[in-house]
Amino acid sequence: MTARPRGAGAGAGGGVGEGAGPGEGARVTALSITPIKGTRLQQVQSIHLGRRGVRENRRFFLIDDRDRMVNGKPLGELQRLVAGYTDRERRLEIAFPDGQLISGPVELGETVRTRFFSRTVDASLVLGDWSGAISDHLGQPLRLVEADEDGAVDRGRRGPVTLISQASLGRLADEGALSDIDARRFRMLIEIDGVDAHAEDAWVGRQVRAGEASVRPAGHVGRCLITSRHPESGEVDTPTLEILGDYRRAVETSEPLPFGIYGDVVEPGVIRVGDPVSLAGG
Repeated sequence: MTARPRGAGAGAGGGVGEGAGPGEGARVTALSITPIKGTRLQQVQSIHLGRRGVRENRRFFLIDDRDRMVNGKPLGELQRLVAGYTDRERRLEIAFPDGQLISGPVELGETVRTRFFSRTVDASLVLGDWSGAISDHLGQPLRLVEADEDGAVDRGRRGPVTLISQASLGRLADEGALSDIDARRFRMLIEIDGVDAHAEDAWVGRQVRAGEASVRPAGHVGRCLITSRHPESGEVDTPTLEILGDYRRAVETSEPLPFGIYGDVVEPGVIRVGDPVSLAGG
């Protein structure tokens, strides 16, 4: 990678409240989803944001033999799987790196009480070849489940929406002397441009409009090892946590090593790439 001058990006201070609201040119630049938590993110041109998030996003997840959710943090190989899901048809598919493709309707079995981070979540086993194929690929027994209607997003009902700015991504790359950094590492639903680096930190508790939808950020996203993994190979190749620690550890936010924000849905609606982004009353 080509080195860039340290701290050369916009908003060089790195603290909460550096930027005000988005300007008139602020726009949605990318939307990223995956139906199975931990598998490779895919960019789409539009999403329908409901009260509980995007129905095609993180609707399914994997559990181990102790009924605990597993993700890409310990299992980087998950990011080599490409999943697709059509909610209207209730049809799921998974493409494996060896060329195998499993596709078919979603059929559910028994309900399982699962451990999802620190929460207990009800989910239904997905019947068919899915679990066996994923287990073979990852070399350990895993089961594919579908979350109940409350959803299995990382922060429950308070966090179905996540957002990061391109300026913040640029600032992180500058701090790490990297030519660029792939936004998919951070697994955010919405990416925007037209604001200063980390301006979104100051939007917690305010109302943000993107396209037809409005969201209310509830907190900052604390980061973990998965961001160090390449978003396609799953291999650890970039010290994102060290870089964040160097310039973000002392920032007063809702979670340590903050990068991006999460929140709930105030007004459902369609969001498209290119849609304007604004703060209510701003």
